[in-house]
Amino acid sequence: MNWQEVSGNWVYIPPHPKAIIHFLGGAFVATAPQVTYRLLLEHLGSQGYAVIATPFVNTLDHSAIAKDVLYKFDRTIDELRTKSILKRRYLPTYGIGHSMGSKLHLLIGSLFPVDRAGNILISFNNFAARDAIPFVEQLNFNPGFNVEFTPSPTETNKLIAKGYQVRRNLLVKFTKDTIDQTSPLTELLQKRFPDMVTALSLTGNHLTPLGQDISWRSGQDFSPFDAIGQWVKQEIYREFNQLKSVVLRWLNPLSSP
Repeated sequence: MNWQEVSGNWVYIPPHPKAIIHFLGGAFVATAPQVTYRLLLEHLGSQGYAVIATPFVNTLDHSAIAKDVLYKFDRTIDELRTKSILKRRYLPTYGIGHSMGSKLHLLIGSLFPVDRAGNILISFNNFAARDAIPFVEQLNFNPGFNVEFTPSPTETNKLIAKGYQVRRNLLVKFTKDTIDQTSPLTELLQKRFPDMVTALSLTGNHLTPLGQDISWRSGQDFSPFDAIGQWVKQEIYREFNQLKSVVLRWLNPLSSP
């Protein structure tokens, strides 16, 4: 399998996919998800999931981004079926989002009629623009003009509470993630869909889903420094592998751990 660019998306399709994953990454690493999230997405592909990763550039208008990535996703599905790359007429579709990607999946599920078997929302955050973008307030030359995301954090919560339609959800936060806002989202979704929302706290940080591919070559003589390097690499991959395992178990609860 290799990555292909199809209608503005990066796709990774196994021979006989059992489901489709629409992946959206974090704000500043979403422009090339096939690179920044390669290890996670290719692992999902190796387990039989067709991955469609939509790149996007962050702006203040998050509703417009959500509309655009959904349009690109739908257009890519149509093209893959037209070319018989996706041969089965129906495959369940799951959304997976990291950081801002989680917010976009929530907006998609709240603003547009979509058919989703479930969403996995990782490291969700819903900060105001002044907290999310360094120096954004310096762009506000007119005191009467407020630089803010559309929808704002408060408006986003209201949209989710009123209109979010994806019933089955997995919410993942990491113990060392200082910008995570998964807990209030969990309360919001559990009120809307009792017994359909699972929230987990895993060891790791906000960058754990990127699963950086760290190359560490030991010297000719294995030194204490080499031992420390190997230990760091093992710890990073232990956190990343735990995330992969949790995601796969939730996607297919009947599969073996």
